[in-house]
Amino acid sequence: MKEYNLLILCVGRRVELVQRFRSAAQRLNIKSKIVGGDSSELAPALYFTDKKVKMPPIEDPSYINTIIDVCNRENIALIIPTIDTDLPVLAENKEYIESKTHAKVMISEKSVIEICKDKALTQKYFEEHGLKMAKMYCDEEIKLTNRLDIHFPLFAKPRTGSSSINTMRIDTYEELAAYKTLVCDAIISDFSDGEEFTVDVFLDFESNVITIAPRLRIAARGGEIMKAKIVKDREIINDIKRLLTKLKFIGHITIQLFKTRHGIEYFEINPRYGGGAPMGIDCGADSCENLFRLLMGEKLEYNENYKDNIYFVRFDNSICLDENMELVK
Repeated sequence: MKEYNLLILCVGRRVELVQRFRSAAQRLNIKSKIVGGDSSELAPALYFTDKKVKMPPIEDPSYINTIIDVCNRENIALIIPTIDTDLPVLAENKEYIESKTHAKVMISEKSVIEICKDKALTQKYFEEHGLKMAKMYCDEEIKLTNRLDIHFPLFAKPRTGSSSINTMRIDTYEELAAYKTLVCDAIISDFSDGEEFTVDVFLDFESNVITIAPRLRIAARGGEIMKAKIVKDREIINDIKRLLTKLKFIGHITIQLFKTRHGIEYFEINPRYGGGAPMGIDCGADSCENLFRLLMGEKLEYNENYKDNIYFVRFDNSICLDENMELVK
């Protein structure tokens, strides 16, 4: 029986994602071993995988060769990244990894990753292709001596940040000045006032769109969604289809946007699994099962066969490890 083994990198706290892949394999009645890789032995999701692997830090020169060694040793069929810092490294080395292993890397092209990583490049690309984002201000436009040209509130974020770290609403010139002294290379834009959505999108290895599942963000913590509602919003779905004809992605990605009185305004694209991705998976937009089906050679078609108007709420949990770093059951 053929194995469809997975290597989930920087597995961290992605317990739900590990569980969803295992459930998908069981439903499909296929053999799949889930290997979790992380640089920390205290990454909780490691203890829910079938095998845990200690990885060097992403910036370590041995990182790519370690991935290759693990793939060959564990007969890995698919490599799955989960954090932003992994993406440019994997995109740069995708062909090399695939030439040295039997594994596919779930990563979009390098040029796409570069656009998504740099929020200024994202803004420029969207403007050039008629896709709306909140207006971004250059340094000359936000000089404190030119107060008549700016209308508050504004929104501030690091140019290459993630997980909503150092992002904030700015309501006064004093707050703007303080933020610019604390955060280097900051992006300042108009504040988008409307309903915030995170959209789970899945594309096959040829960048064909398979599912688009919007979820209304009800509550978040540390940039990660905690409460949400699945909403088959036709305006959002159609606009994202238009976006996906411009940028060619691969695998599961998450798109953040606001639905405002001026229309849809995009905020960020993460070309990887987001923390709340299991919500979209559980409503029926099951990228875990879809990935296995692609590995099995199936051809998938676009569908919207997922549940609508259902709520998800998440909660914290913990595990116990003994002195030998083994799970106490």
